[in-house]
Amino acid sequence: MSLTYSDIAKLIDHSLLNPALTQAELEAGCRLAREYDVASVCIMPHALRRCAELLAGSTVAPSTTIGFPHGGHTTRIKLTEAEQALSDGGKELDMVVNVSRVRSGDWSYVSDEIGAITQLTHGGGARVKVIFENCYLTDDEKIQLCRICGEVGADWVKTSTGYGTGGATLADLRLMRANAPAHVQVKAAGGVRDLDTLLQVREIGVSRIGASATKAMLDEVRQRIAAGTL
Repeated sequence: MSLTYSDIAKLIDHSLLNPALTQAELEAGCRLAREYDVASVCIMPHALRRCAELLAGSTVAPSTTIGFPHGGHTTRIKLTEAEQALSDGGKELDMVVNVSRVRSGDWSYVSDEIGAITQLTHGGGARVKVIFENCYLTDDEKIQLCRICGEVGADWVKTSTGYGTGGATLADLRLMRANAPAHVQVKAAGGVRDLDTLLQVREIGVSRIGASATKAMLDEVRQRIAAGTL
């Protein structure tokens, strides 16, 4: 069955997380995301309220990050960030796990933190993506995180921030899809920069990708649909 434009566009979280982006560039990115009707805009926290205003009335969700990019914030700070994000109109929150606690095997701490953020986020009518930062983790650690995210009801497991030493790999995406419960979706971030890679990760079962090359990929989608090659 042929894919539609929306099938692809609604896989994309348009990423506006480069710390050097100006206010004008952030707003232009939100307008582009709205024009191309992607799934969400993932923007720096300070710009979320304006992002929500620019996306109002569209089907594009305003989203932001929690504990970004290193995950070492205390749970209280992450909860405060999440409260602020919900107040600013965030509908999806991308939270970085405490990588140190994961690598230390402190699973009680990790589970309690992810659970607290998930509960708060869901209570605010939003959804949460849990960022593992796979480049620092063993496969066993990734599997345990998938299990925890299933147990506490997180909405997505996500490969990476884009600011670690590596991004999404096909092997990691297969591992996460195989070990996350069916009700937990998978997001690829860091490294999906062209349409063919996007289509490849979609076949694995990835339901979202973080991307900054949104315009180029979706322009190509339109070209392929017009040519009958998608």
